[in-house]
Amino acid sequence: MRARELASAALLFALMPAAADAQALPRTKAAIVEFENSPFPYAGDIPDKNIPFLDAVDGDKRGHTTPRGGVYWEGKTYSDRRVLLALPRGFDPRKPSLIVLFFHGNRARLARDVRDRQQLPRQVVESGLNAALIAPQLALDASDSSSGRFWEPGFFASFLDEAAAKLAALYGKDEARAVFASAPVVMIAYSGGYQPAAWSIYAGGATERVRGLILLDALYAETEKFDVWLQAKPPAFFVSAYTRFTRGENDALQRMLTEQKLDFKTSLPPKLADASIAFIANGDEVEHEDFVTQAWIGDPVKTMLARVPGYSKFAPLPKPVPLPQPRPR
Repeated sequence: MRARELASAALLFALMPAAADAQALPRTKAAIVEFENSPFPYAGDIPDKNIPFLDAVDGDKRGHTTPRGGVYWEGKTYSDRRVLLALPRGFDPRKPSLIVLFFHGNRARLARDVRDRQQLPRQVVESGLNAALIAPQLALDASDSSSGRFWEPGFFASFLDEAAAKLAALYGKDEARAVFASAPVVMIAYSGGYQPAAWSIYAGGATERVRGLILLDALYAETEKFDVWLQAKPPAFFVSAYTRFTRGENDALQRMLTEQKLDFKTSLPPKLADASIAFIANGDEVEHEDFVTQAWIGDPVKTMLARVPGYSKFAPLPKPVPLPQPRPR
């Protein structure tokens, strides 16, 4: 982890006129807000297939045909522009900050599943990281892993730019936008969330900001995209924890990495530092549906985030950097 990168976002805020008013949040702040740059609605083509995403028509209705769910209609399934945002108690923009981006799985709603059932805001709070949580609504309550606008080149970068403004509003000071706009990103994909994760690192336009990628029983496909990203040896960590449902693709990716002479571990390392790669196999008793809260350990998101070094909200404030003094005339 580069010390200069760790300090840059904090310095941006510390040198601003309103820095004296910055403070750690006394309580967790969370909201579900609409985005202009949201994954859906999406009316483009499906990359690699070159066919329209909205391929079904019934009168005035347009829909998408899925392998498992049949036809889902745009108005009900692909029109929710909302994103879950959360800042944990103790978050302080004067300290090195991180963004945790969560891509949910199939048949999910932000409030019912990501917030309440899978407890993502609580797990981020208890990880101890000085981190903001972002979780966009993908296909609403549907058996569909489609990426929507995350298929578009550069959309990942546009989404993060808007998220910076929305997070600053949630924090309560527009000056904090510079912190969120430059903060490194740890991406977490559960189950069907693998698709937008894969396309974000493949064509998203902000790959340099990704400092970690965690797959939670999510490697169902797009294995080659993850392999290409790892071959480039990014300054980021990679963890794939899996059950019997994704064992085949995880075994395939491990074979690819072995052929390319890229080292990896088969257990969770003490620190998730740059360039560390780990695969964590789970026994048949572990249920896919509960994987975000109960995998090989309880609260796996909390456990893994707690091992990301350099972003603790309990760390002391960085020492102020003196402004350059004008030369005497």
